[in-house]
Amino acid sequence: MSDELTPVPPATVALVSGASRGLGLAMVADLLERGVRVAAFARTVTPELVDLSARFPETSHVGSVDITDAAAGQAFVREVEAKLGVVDALVNNAAIGQDSLHVHTSADRIERIVETNLTAPLLLTRFWLRRLLGKGGRGRLVNVTSICGQRGYPGLVAYSATKGGLDAATRSLAREFSGRVLANAVAPGFFASEMSAVLGQNQLDAILRRTPSGRLTTPEEVVPVVRMLLLEDTNINGQTIVIDGAGSV
Repeated sequence: MSDELTPVPPATVALVSGASRGLGLAMVADLLERGVRVAAFARTVTPELVDLSARFPETSHVGSVDITDAAAGQAFVREVEAKLGVVDALVNNAAIGQDSLHVHTSADRIERIVETNLTAPLLLTRFWLRRLLGKGGRGRLVNVTSICGQRGYPGLVAYSATKGGLDAATRSLAREFSGRVLANAVAPGFFASEMSAVLGQNQLDAILRRTPSGRLTTPEEVVPVVRMLLLEDTNINGQTIVIDGAGSV
């Protein structure tokens, strides 16, 4: 049987961006507790991430890296390989938000959103793939996108464009690597921490009314899906899994 037809093995060394708090921190903790060696970075390393790393000193590696600094990101990957081994899983979670109507969003801000949320993850993914495949490895990729890539919301035009673009890239990557890499995305609904900063109360009420589960998304609802995509024997590939209580159906 050819290499492409055998299952991609579970992740053993995972790299998670945007890991300082919230969903990123929760994913790192979940993987470490399941025996995965995990490297985590963010622009600012929080005390929570430091404490988590201290609990798993032999199987974790933490650093302060701005994802838009490609050279720093590549240097971090090399550090991880030296300490933990070849990185066979990448979770692109780092992103910045938007809270302004498109006509009021500066060109510099739009450029920054696109660079952080779309360009930088694509460049990191390219670098990771070249190193992984160059060593004959196979791996798993999870892009954390958003329900905003599936449907429109005022005040989130540039943000939505980046998340929709990452969804599209996920599908193309799955086909491009012909089973050597399982590439998927998870698209959470709004987290409670995001909602008040972006949406008014009327829009919040409307979203909750049309959501059958009647509540916002939590990291605890997303983590098991990411875990499954990284660790379980699965034929899911090229998909965007929406986790929003059916609010977008």
